[in-house]
Amino acid sequence: MDYKEMTKEQLLQRIEELERLNRELIFEKHQETKLEYAWTGNLGQWYWDMKTNQVTFNPLKVITLGYDEEEIPEHVNYQYFTEKLHPEDYEKAMEAMLDHLHGKAPVYEVEYRIRTKEGQYRWYYDRGKITQRDDRGKPLFLAGIVFDVTERKEMEQELEIKNQMLTELSSVDGLTRIPNHRTLVETLKGYMMEANRGKAPLSIALFDIDNFKSVNDTKGHVFGDQVLIRVAEILTETVRGQDMAGRYGGEEFLVLLPGADEEAAKSIAERIRKNVEEYAFEEEYHITLSGGVSSYQGESISDFIQQADSRLYEAKRSGKNKVI
Repeated sequence: MDYKEMTKEQLLQRIEELERLNRELIFEKHQETKLEYAWTGNLGQWYWDMKTNQVTFNPLKVITLGYDEEEIPEHVNYQYFTEKLHPEDYEKAMEAMLDHLHGKAPVYEVEYRIRTKEGQYRWYYDRGKITQRDDRGKPLFLAGIVFDVTERKEMEQELEIKNQMLTELSSVDGLTRIPNHRTLVETLKGYMMEANRGKAPLSIALFDIDNFKSVNDTKGHVFGDQVLIRVAEILTETVRGQDMAGRYGGEEFLVLLPGADEEAAKSIAERIRKNVEEYAFEEEYHITLSGGVSSYQGESISDFIQQADSRLYEAKRSGKNKVI
């Protein structure tokens, strides 16, 4: 910086800036408030002189964005960084700073994405506070520290994806990829609570593949698995949008029918039975289903399902390939 070319006013302003910065550094040294954390990704401290809108910072804050140190302007203002914020994070970052400046928050603290030279984004964690005020209490100077937390955020996002996968695995049947026993029961409990509150009808249909042991014995377990998968697909394709079809266990399937009375449920169940009966597997192999329908009358969940189960086995005993 060539001070010889500065006017007297510019020199006085520069002296004021340096005095404020010097006071800050002395204050931090004596009070041991350097805002340092034993975290990886520490990009150093920053200082914002609000009177001149001059930001002093460790060059690492910009170098990690892909810029060379020579590309950093001689005078860096607050907007130099805010204009690089991700559009989705801009308002959040501005609100965090304004809340602190207006006394609504004890510190300025925020995580945001900031654009690199190549146009990608890195995650920063930024924290600071007002350290100097004028005689009227107006903020003059802020000091803070910033961290590159991109690696941590990427790990969090990866963990979130894995958790979503685990949640899906715990809620769907591994073979057929439709809701499993646990999901069916928990969802049915919710439907029963809604039915109790609103007096809306609720029905279920429990199905069992007829002679499934014979399918496995004569065609093999691989073919048996394909039967289970295709039956699950037919159920899913046949039910209404608000219904849930899932694998209850083994070769049994349970269909939850919210808003359907017993007559409507019987109609849907018959349509499922017919679609399965008409489907031709390899070598024109056909299978059938037996089913039992039950309409909710305020009983317990075990009695509700048991009613459908009893009717299912009544269908089995009376010739199979029917819905009762």
